[in-house]
Amino acid sequence: MADTEANENLGSFFRENAKNLREYAEARVELLRLKLLRAAARSAGTFLWIIISLFLVFLVIIFAGLVLGFWLSSLTGSYISGFGITTGILLLLLLLLAVFRRALFINPFIRLFIQRSAGEDEEEQ
Repeated sequence: MADTEANENLGSFFRENAKNLREYAEARVELLRLKLLRAAARSAGTFLWIIISLFLVFLVIIFAGLVLGFWLSSLTGSYISGFGITTGILLLLLLLLAVFRRALFINPFIRLFIQRSAGEDEEEQ
């Protein structure tokens, strides 16, 4: 008798709280969706900023190379020598960037990603 009464109480408890449980699950799914949306928006914004920055750096390098080429041409008296030296300098710069790519690019981006992820976790709490 006590066993059937306990089963009825347990069954009525689940029936009464099924709606609350369903609402809680829906709220958790919505919260997860919003967190993912915020992370995607931040990532997209960061990616767009990086692309624009790289484009501007590319333009600066092009114009600085032209200025350096013409300046060295005026110093050497030859366009071939001036722009050849400029090409050598730019190739040396490219080689240095390739050699130090991990220290200059990969590790800082990893740290930035970890800091942003940790920052999002702190904001949630």
